This record gives sequence, C-alpha cells and structure tokens, in this order.
Amino acid sequence: MRILGNIIWFLLIGWVAWLSWIIAGVLWCVTIIGIPFGIQAFKMAGLVVFPFGKEVQINFDRHPIANIIWLLCFGISMAISFFVISIIFAITIIGIPFAKQTFKLSKLSLVPFGANVV
Repeated sequence: MRILGNIIWFLLIGWVAWLSWIIAGVLWCVTIIGIPFGIQAFKMAGLVVFPFGKEVQINFDRHPIANIIWLLCFGISMAISFFVISIIFAITIIGIPFAKQTFKLSKLSLVPFGANVV
C-alpha cells in the first residue's frame, strides 16, 4: 500500500504541494531572518511529496520560541486547512488513507521546529 499510495498521492496532490513548499522555502531563505522558516518549509516539502510510510515525531521543547512564532503566524491556519482537507478525504472509504496522511501533515504544520520525520 505504501508504494501505491505514494504514487497516487504524487500524481494527484504531491507534486503541486511539493512545488509550493519549495517555492515558499526559497522565498523564506532570501532573507537572513527567514532562513529557519525556509528550512522548515523544506522539511514540509520532503514529507508532502511522499508521505506514506513516514512518521512525524513532535518535540516542542527543542525550539519553543520558534514554534510559538510559527504557530501564531502560520501553524494554526495551515493545520486547520490540512484538517479540513483530511475531513473531505475521509468522506469516502477510498480517501481514508489520504485523510490519515493530511492529518499527519497538519500535525507537522503546527510545530515543525524540533519535529523529526522518520
């Protein structure tokens, strides 16, 4: 299921989401202050391209200030949007595996600093 799920995800959603995260990461890295946020955008791009078979481990204590800034500026809106997308996917039985993956993305979008994608 992992390989098939990743192929379907990449063809339907993954390449567009990956491209948008790469562009956002490059734009963040243009400024010196935005480099940590750009690195987190690249982390999101790495997960969003092929999410099946990967797990997210959250460690809020590693960078609490950066996580709070991210949460207030970007995290809440991103998590809500990923959560709404996961509810839309969960309406059908076929979409439930994709709903689980978007829920994983919403978890990473809340506090990406210190999170590990395994």
